[in-house]
Amino acid sequence: MEYYGASTALKELANLSAPEANLIVIKPFDPGCIKEIEKAILASSLGITPNCDGRIIRLVVPPLSGERRQQLAQQIKQMAEHARVSVRNARRDANKKLDQAQKDKTLTEDERDKGKKDIDDLTKKYIDQTDEVLRSKTDEVMEV
Repeated sequence: MEYYGASTALKELANLSAPEANLIVIKPFDPGCIKEIEKAILASSLGITPNCDGRIIRLVVPPLSGERRQQLAQQIKQMAEHARVSVRNARRDANKKLDQAQKDKTLTEDERDKGKKDIDDLTKKYIDQTDEVLRSKTDEVMEV
């Protein structure tokens, strides 16, 4: 949001708290900026209408609909795929370094092969962990 002509994060302008699971309370350090905070919330894509009493802003978060749960599950799936790609990229880079070390004669062929096997084992371990987190978080979001 804009504050005195500069883009400023909300956490730098106010205390944020969540006294209840479905309520966010925003208490600005400077009460003069409460209208700007309210305008920024209304202009955002949150889809939440702020309730303002002049000193604090309350945001009541509505319960998740089935459609919104599906959207969140899809976002979780995309994040998991991004994590898998990152792990595979790390494997590729490590394998390249092992190949280069073997070409430079700092590793034997057997050491390189053992290193590649260790890297593949680690890759499988972390991809399995990612899949487990994906399953648990998707189940958590889809619970009614």
